[in-house]
Amino acid sequence: MRKAVIIGVGAVPVGEHWRTSLRDMAVEALLNAMEDAGVDRVDSLYVGNMASGSFIEQENLGALIADFAGLGNIPAVKIEAACASGGAAVQEGVKAVMSGLEDVVAVIGVEKMTDAWATDATRYLGYAADGEYELFHGASFVALNALVMRYYMKEYGYTEEDLAHFSVNAHANGAKNPYAMFKRPIKLETVLKSPYIADPIKLFDASPVCDGAAAVIITTEEKAREFVDKAKMVEVAGIGRAIDTINLANREDLLTLKAAKVAAERAYKMAGITVKDIDLFEIHDAFTIMAALSLEAIGAAEKGKGAQLAVEGQIAIDGDYPIQTLGGLKSRGHPVGATGVYQTIEAVWQLREEAPNQVPDPEVALTQNIGGTGSNITINILRRV
Repeated sequence: MRKAVIIGVGAVPVGEHWRTSLRDMAVEALLNAMEDAGVDRVDSLYVGNMASGSFIEQENLGALIADFAGLGNIPAVKIEAACASGGAAVQEGVKAVMSGLEDVVAVIGVEKMTDAWATDATRYLGYAADGEYELFHGASFVALNALVMRYYMKEYGYTEEDLAHFSVNAHANGAKNPYAMFKRPIKLETVLKSPYIADPIKLFDASPVCDGAAAVIITTEEKAREFVDKAKMVEVAGIGRAIDTINLANREDLLTLKAAKVAAERAYKMAGITVKDIDLFEIHDAFTIMAALSLEAIGAAEKGKGAQLAVEGQIAIDGDYPIQTLGGLKSRGHPVGATGVYQTIEAVWQLREEAPNQVPDPEVALTQNIGGTGSNITINILRRV
């Protein structure tokens, strides 16, 4: 198989884009990525999106975006894997290049969420869970995560303050990211004094409803030399994807993200590395509890010790396991279908040493994108060429 490398990245700032449509955000991000890559055409387009049909009553995003970007009669499709749609779309683009079927591929992640009423947005996000066995009985998506957080605290003796360290770290890093929705550091007391939205999850334990679009250009290492110099190339060295039960009740272990564990093992094997080789982690912190469980599932922490890394400060930029280096879902924002592509862009910036909040001399980065409460998870390993 051929090596797949990312040679261009582009995005729009995450926020509440009241005056900008989904198609306009997507096209802007795509054109920015194509300019960064020095390309004027692509062979295909993959669009990561969770719920455009619900949020803006628009499906067929592949055709919509390719048409308005002037890409011609290329193949273009939407990839849906709940909140992991962005990470899944990146993987589909990588596989297309590695297989030899396509030489230059564009991947976009996009979501327009703020056009919907808050109550409707809550319902649409819940579609990532089990509609018949969970949502029908009155459980919201936040409530399901709150259940997991409560059990984690009870099982391992953590407090709400312990888990709040994840949010504080994310905001400290996001404050330096020009694309972040929230560019201001916060204190522990800010998290602890924020209102509950589903006990024990507080407002500052959760990522915001927002809009955004991000894009990457993927090609082969040989083809890349036609467009950019070596310093701009970042190899996608390993990919892994797996599912778990869609509802929590059927999980083997409520406090293990089995899909993340399996996906990470597959990605590590493909890249020929272990977790000890990774210099930074962009994990899926839609809720602070998911950050703790993710660190454990990918092997960065022992079971039950994920929150301890946050308490000890090991997740900071200068720590042993730097995470959310540009704010993560909590501070940068979580436009669900776009999140996995934003994570990819941030990892590329770090490996190119172009990040506004730079990890010292990184060689390998991991991105992890979660769909549902852990039912559909992607892991991507990026490496400096």
